[in-house]
Parts: sequence; structure tokens; C-alpha cells
Amino acid sequence: MAEKKINVKVLNMKGEEVSKLALSASVFGIEPHNQAMFDAVQVEQSNSRQATAKTKVRHEVSGGGKKPFRQKGTGRARAGTTRSPVWVGGGTVFGPVGNQNYKISQNKKEHALAVKSALSLKAKAGLVVVDEIKFEEKKTKNFVAMLDALQANKKTLVVVNELDENLVGSCRNVGYARVVTKDNLSVLDMLNADALVISVEAIKAVEEALK
Repeated sequence: MAEKKINVKVLNMKGEEVSKLALSASVFGIEPHNQAMFDAVQVEQSNSRQATAKTKVRHEVSGGGKKPFRQKGTGRARAGTTRSPVWVGGGTVFGPVGNQNYKISQNKKEHALAVKSALSLKAKAGLVVVDEIKFEEKKTKNFVAMLDALQANKKTLVVVNELDENLVGSCRNVGYARVVTKDNLSVLDMLNADALVISVEAIKAVEEALK
């Protein structure tokens, strides 16, 4: 039985249709799996967290070397140091220690399903396939002109087969666009973007990897 295909337009950088491309329905036409996409986003966000939060325990707080008041006769509860957690400015009990581990994982099969689901969502609305994304010089206006021609001038994720110096230099100052290679295609980035602009070479590589 022949594999089902989805036909999409292929545009050039001027926004003109130059051909059509048949994509696999098993990658770009599945019913999106919300739980798999949620898990993929949670994994990416958790793994990007830095364990920098730290509070001081009682032996790290400054001061408190002297007994604050005498043991008896004041009517107050006895106290040996102002470093005690019950004092304002004292040490913290059970606070973050600076070596927390937020790492979680997702198995390969579920992650592939999440990527396919995100691609299928974009194939319905927001997928723009370009024959080639290449610039002769580093100029932001050329990159912006391409996005305008492709009607991708909101939050845009641009996916290419590999980065080159002119492309990196041209997109650096465009705040609403993010450029990644096919190997760094992220479910979070795809869901966060209004448009997914991808080169023919990159989309074929992505399709092949997910089959």
C-alpha cells in the first residue's frame, strides 16, 4: 500500500511559489498527541534550569558568636545564638543548597511522537517551506525582507540544514525570529512560534530521521 503524502508549496526567498513537495503523512499529518508534547516541553524546560538558588544555613550566617542575652531571669525563651532559624536573619532550614538536580528525561519513541505532533500542527497552519535559505552578505534588512515576503513577520522559527556566517549575522538583530539547525529542532520552539520556516534540505532530513 502506497504511503500517504501531504503536498505543500515550496517558495523561494521572495515568497514566490517555485514547486511542490510531497511530505509523509506519518510525520506531518498525524493526530497531535498533546501529552507527548507536554512532556517534551516539560523535559526541555526542566533540563535548562540552573541549580543556582541557595540559602544560608545557620553556620554560614554572619554574627551570632555571642549569646544574645543571659540564660535566666529575663522571662524570655533561652537563646544561644542569633544564627538560629527562629531568629530574623538566622539560618534557613531545608532551603535550596545549590546542587539541586532538575534533570528529567523522555524516551526516544515518545519524543519522536512529540516532534511529529508539533510538525503536524504546523503543517495545518504556519509551515513555510523554502527552496533555499542563503544570503550573500550579512544584512539584517535582507533577512527581514525574506520573512516579510514569506508572511512570517511574527514569532518565527527558521530551520536550516546548517548555519553559515552570513545567515547568523543577518538574523542576529531580529528579535522575533530564531534560527536553528535541523539537529536542534525543539518541540518548545515549534509550539512557541507562529510560523515555522524551513528549507527543503532541512525538512527532508527531519522527515527521514522521524520515519
